[in-house]
Amino acid sequence: MNPSTDPPTRAPASLAQARRALREGAAVVLPNPEPLTHVVTATRARTVNEAKGRPGGQPVALWAHHPRTLQRLRGLWDLPAAHILLAERLLAEEHLTVLVPVRADAARPAWLKPAHKDGWVLLFGARWQPLRPLLHDHPVLYVSSANRTGHPPASTSREALAMFPATVPVLAEPAAAASAVAGPTGPPRRGPAPRRATTTVRLHPAGRLELHRHGAQDQYHTTVDAYLRYLRARYA
Repeated sequence: MNPSTDPPTRAPASLAQARRALREGAAVVLPNPEPLTHVVTATRARTVNEAKGRPGGQPVALWAHHPRTLQRLRGLWDLPAAHILLAERLLAEEHLTVLVPVRADAARPAWLKPAHKDGWVLLFGARWQPLRPLLHDHPVLYVSSANRTGHPPASTSREALAMFPATVPVLAEPAAAASAVAGPTGPPRRGPAPRRATTTVRLHPAGRLELHRHGAQDQYHTTVDAYLRYLRARYA
């Protein structure tokens, strides 16, 4: 099967259907605005991994979308106040995935474990307006790129429908999806760019930013250093 070209065998889900599936514990594929690819999310990390066809215990990102969850996380991060604000702005405004250090003496809640490894927690930041009514129902959600093992992340609902089994609903893309943007990207675009999973950055305790994984946001910059300079200048 080639999910880019094969016709989907089912229709995409409505917002109400996706909402019900999440409440019932299923994994759901959700769209993102350009230049981001789709994601798969669920209330259990194992459910996300099983939907992707990979081992259930593999680490996944925690979706940093709910005010109550963010409030709890602030007390765990090994960052001064100014850098906590920086982390939250990178998540909310740049829609990045961010690796944040966790204090060694912090009492970590059980729901953090799937996103925590070697003293770092992996947080996903995109909070697209059309998805907020669905996301707000769940203070804790786990998330990963919408792909099955061996395939690239789905760029469209059509690709996701062809890639994922019928047990995983795929939310229909809003009409505004084609023209929306994922957030600030720095230099002006020179023609359309391919959709990609989010760029991942690591925020060190002293405030140093490091590129962990190339992705959608840094593709508009000529080099890694140029992208990091842009972030430092914007959020100085």
